[in-house]
Amino acid sequence: MKKKKKQNIVPLKDLNLTDRFLFDEVLEDRETYQDVLSIIFGRNISLLDQPQTEKELRVSPLIRSIRMDVFAMSEEQSIYNTEMQNTRKTDLAKRSRYYQSLIDTNLLEPGVPNYNILNQSFVIIIMTFDLFGYGKYVYTFENRCKEVPECSLGDGTTKIFISTKGKNTDEVSEELLEFLNYVEHTTDETANQAKSERVRRMHDRVCKVKVNEEIGVKYMQAWEEKYYEREEGREEGREEGRIKTLVSQVCRKLAKGMEAAAIADMLEEEEDVIQDICNIAKRYAPEYDIESITEELLLDPDEKGDSVE
Repeated sequence: MKKKKKQNIVPLKDLNLTDRFLFDEVLEDRETYQDVLSIIFGRNISLLDQPQTEKELRVSPLIRSIRMDVFAMSEEQSIYNTEMQNTRKTDLAKRSRYYQSLIDTNLLEPGVPNYNILNQSFVIIIMTFDLFGYGKYVYTFENRCKEVPECSLGDGTTKIFISTKGKNTDEVSEELLEFLNYVEHTTDETANQAKSERVRRMHDRVCKVKVNEEIGVKYMQAWEEKYYEREEGREEGREEGRIKTLVSQVCRKLAKGMEAAAIADMLEEEEDVIQDICNIAKRYAPEYDIESITEELLLDPDEKGDSVE
């Protein structure tokens, strides 16, 4: 039997800014995040404080929390949340809606009657693909009246999707093009070719991050944690699949009127294991819902006890 190879880690020095770890570490620097925002908006943006990376927002233990890549407030009191997305997912539009809603819940203190003091907020998602397929580098969404398009709702929320795969080079700044090229090709060569001082400053920050020993250790730890989480997930999936197959076999035998002892003998399984399956399966007879039986079988003992009438 061949031993499974451990997936090779990409060295920190070889990462591009499309990698979320490097993206977060680099943009944690206030000047760098200011440069990124200034490139995107085409004007100088100054931040009040140090950006927060992997900032978690949670309004209730019963509601899903979010973890934002980079979050900061400008001197103009505007909120900026910037995400790096290198995997195409179908839920990005609604994810931006959810992120913006949770950001808003943290902007007003209890009892404040005036919603007009809500900060202007921007959710920015930088993508290595064209989510909408119109060949644009930048897709900006604001709430407007359907019947009167020139009538803006003025709620202060903006969602910006930026694609590295745009084609409308004549509609965006040269600096944005250089930045997006650098995001995908984070190398000395790309930085040296850039005319933008902001992009070159960004590269200086990237170089410092890549040679920082403490960050290197953090990267290794983060990579190993994700690796073992994936492996555990695969093992759990395989075990669940094995149990589901066993449940299906047992149910077919039960449908034929066989008892647990005979089924265990035929399948060469421990009788107490088969008996557990039979006890649950009998409550689902005669249809024998395999999914439900398997789900109940996999419950923790305490939860399983609660489910028994």
